[in-house]
Amino acid sequence: MTLVGLKNRFAKPAQWLRAFKDDTSGVAFVEFAFTAPLVLALGLMGTETAYYTITHMQVSQIAMQVADNASRVGEFDVLEEKKVFENDINEVLVGAEKLGASVYLLENGRVIISSLQQNSDGGQWIAWQRCRGAKQHQSSYGKAGDGASGTSFEGMGANDTKIKASSGTAVMFVEISYTYEALTPFDYLDGKEFNYTAAFNIRDSRDLTQLYGASSGQDVASCSQYTT
Repeated sequence: MTLVGLKNRFAKPAQWLRAFKDDTSGVAFVEFAFTAPLVLALGLMGTETAYYTITHMQVSQIAMQVADNASRVGEFDVLEEKKVFENDINEVLVGAEKLGASVYLLENGRVIISSLQQNSDGGQWIAWQRCRGAKQHQSSYGKAGDGASGTSFEGMGANDTKIKASSGTAVMFVEISYTYEALTPFDYLDGKEFNYTAAFNIRDSRDLTQLYGASSGQDVASCSQYTT
């Protein structure tokens, strides 16, 4: 091979190297490779935070809706006070399940309905309590039978905002305890627990002596069971 041939042969790689040094067509791709994980992480964190906030709002609204529904149920009869049956409360709890299906309310939480009434001594008492949900949680504000006599039981709710029932009526007090389940791999909020309460006075004159129907085979949503 001649000297000129050798010179031409080694000149091409040198030209390629100079061209490669001056080529900026791949800069955007390299920058994307570095920034994509950061952008993805921020996006997922934002999504998780938004979902957490929305779940808070949903559980709060469900508690209010359940209390409202429980305050309206009962067998209507113009000649006597409205009777409330176990099936009435079961239907209210089924409604809570439907409302909370998107956040798996009964799989990750517990819905507790209490009938707050006045006892014969003028004090507050929990006449009955019904629950549903897989989460193992007892009411933070009392159990069925609390305050059956005397006036030591002050009512239900936070210490500075106790809910009290008036004579001859009842308050449907609802508590929902829920454990948050992360939506994305960023589980920094996973396992967070929150509780919401709501209370509505019953809408009509109601027979407050008991919940009817258990003796005829209607299911009782016992608070000792943890089922969905």
